[in-house]
Order: sequence, then structure tokens, then C-alpha cells
Amino acid sequence: MEDDTMSSVRSVVFKESENLEGKRPIIAGYDFNQGVNYSQLLKSFVSTGFQASNLGDAIQIVNQMLEWKLSDEEPISDCSEEEKDPRFRESTRCKVFLGFTSNLISSGVRDTVRYLVQHHMVDVIVTTTGGIEEDLIKCLAPTFKGAFSLPGAELRSQGLNRIGNLLVPNDNYCKFEDWIIPIFDKMLEEQTSEKILWTPSKLIARLGREINNESSYLYWASMNNIPVFCPGLTDGSLGDMLYFHSYRNPGLIIDVVQDIRAMNGEAVHAAPRKTGMIILGGGLPKHHICNANMMRNGADYAVFINTAQEFDGSDSGARPDEAVSWGKIRASAKSVKVHCDATIAFPLLVAETFAAKRER
Repeated sequence: MEDDTMSSVRSVVFKESENLEGKRPIIAGYDFNQGVNYSQLLKSFVSTGFQASNLGDAIQIVNQMLEWKLSDEEPISDCSEEEKDPRFRESTRCKVFLGFTSNLISSGVRDTVRYLVQHHMVDVIVTTTGGIEEDLIKCLAPTFKGAFSLPGAELRSQGLNRIGNLLVPNDNYCKFEDWIIPIFDKMLEEQTSEKILWTPSKLIARLGREINNESSYLYWASMNNIPVFCPGLTDGSLGDMLYFHSYRNPGLIIDVVQDIRAMNGEAVHAAPRKTGMIILGGGLPKHHICNANMMRNGADYAVFINTAQEFDGSDSGARPDEAVSWGKIRASAKSVKVHCDATIAFPLLVAETFAAKRER
């Protein structure tokens, strides 16, 4: 009787396994006996496990995004004569949408974004108002490293604003006001005299030209004709400046409807190109890019990098599979979410994708 019981227990504890050889990657990390090779270290992330593997998958997906050409696909029966041209098919690449929240431009990730825009490695950008103004303000005055633990009341008395462990002196925003208000005056004059219909993206392109500073990603976006969309344009210091200007010199109109047509058009008219999304953080940029791609039945590649969780139902925390249910990412798409601070993950991803390809 006891033997039968133990036999039953053993059969439960030592349940026969399915053979995974050849079906799943084997977990192994980087061997530092081989020396320090950062490219190989990053490649080893795929087999390291946990979020290292997710970052490794993200690197692979972005490289697939960048390597795709229309010539990789068989021509469809009803395609145009242009689409049948081998040279056209070889030169047609994936359209890359990049989204990020303002805190990343406050941080040093701004320089990574600037690199991508400077070398025209992305096609469409979506950010929050802070992602616009922080780029411009850094051309006027620096942001400093502080600490997460600095007391708010003390900082307030010193005229210092804290963004995590970053410090932005209030004087920076005063310099921003002095710089931007005369530009708004000129835009209002042009609106009246030249009948210009301003939109958020046209305003942003104008500010990029006006700042005329090569450290600014907005400067390079304006130089390379990369559209930068910001549907929440009034939610930040830029909105404060528009508010003040509306009393000082009223009449400036910014049309958001034309921008939603333009943004959705970037996705709708992307064909025959595939589309890829790289989204840092959540909130407005994440939803705006995903929603535009819904208009074309979903993106073909998607990489999300953020620390938000999905248990509260927020779009910020949602994994790519939730977007598949909405038609924002195709069911056949390559997608991953990296649960990591983007200031850590994104520069590493760029090093092993965009930058590595440019070096080659």
C-alpha cells in the first residue's frame, strides 16, 4: 500500500516533460572570459531571461523593421507599375513612428533622439508638450542632476523645479517666454497677412527652425522635414505661453483638426510600406501612434518600452496584445514590451540597431 502511494507521489512530482530541445532557446548569459565585447553582450540578452530577453527581442524586432524592403515581398496581382519596378521595391523601406514622453527629453535621452532625427532614421514623431518645450529650453539654458529625495518645499523656495532626479531652474522658463513670445507675434502677423493656417505640427516645425541649434532634435526635424505631432499642445509651458500671448496679443489660432488628418494620413497612406512603432513611455504619444496605425489595420512591428503596469486598465501599461485586439497592431506583427526605464533600455537598443547599421 505504501509503495503504491509513493509511486503515485513520484509520478506527480516527476511528471514527464515535453522535450523542448530545438523548440525553445536555451538560457545562457554572456561569458566575460571572452573579454568585454558590448555588442556581443547585448546580443546575449535574448537568451539571458526576464527583461534582458525582452530587450534582446526588441533589438531583433527593430533590426527587422530597419532591414525590411518591399522587394522582400512578392508583388501583389493588382499593384501599380511603379510597385513592380525592382528599383522602387528595393528602395521602399518600413515607415518608422517614434513616440516618447517629455521626461525623456528632460533627460539625456534627448541626445539619442536627436541622433536619430539628425540622420533621418525615423519618419514620424509624436510627443507631449514637454517633449517640445524641454528640447527648446535646453538650447537656452541647461538642466541639472539633482536627487529624487530633494524636498519639494525647499526647492520651491529656491525657484527650482524637480523632474525625478533632474532640476530645472525656473529662470529657464523665463528665458523660454522671452524667446517664444516674439515668434508668436510673427506667426499671428503671418496668419493675418498671408492667411496661414497654423497647426500644432506647423508651429513645432517653425520653432525648430527658429531655435537654429544643432543640439535640438526639433531643429533637425525641421531640416529633414520629419513631422512632429503633439495633440496635447496646450498641456505644458508651451500652453502657458499661448495662454499669456492670448491676453497680450490675442487672435493666434492653431487648428488641431488638420493635424489629426495629417497624422492619420501618415499611417493610412504608408502603403505599400510596412509600418513600425517604437514607443517610449505611455500616455498620449503611445495611444496617438497606435490609433493612427489602427486606420491601416495595424502596424507590422511594435516595440514598447515603459514601466507601466496593465492591472489598472491603463493604455500606458497595456501590452502589445491588447493593441492587437483593437486592430492597432496586426495579428501577424512582431511585437514586444520591455518593462524597463527607457533611459536605460533605449540607448542600448539604438546602439545595437540604428547606430550599428550606420557604422556599417
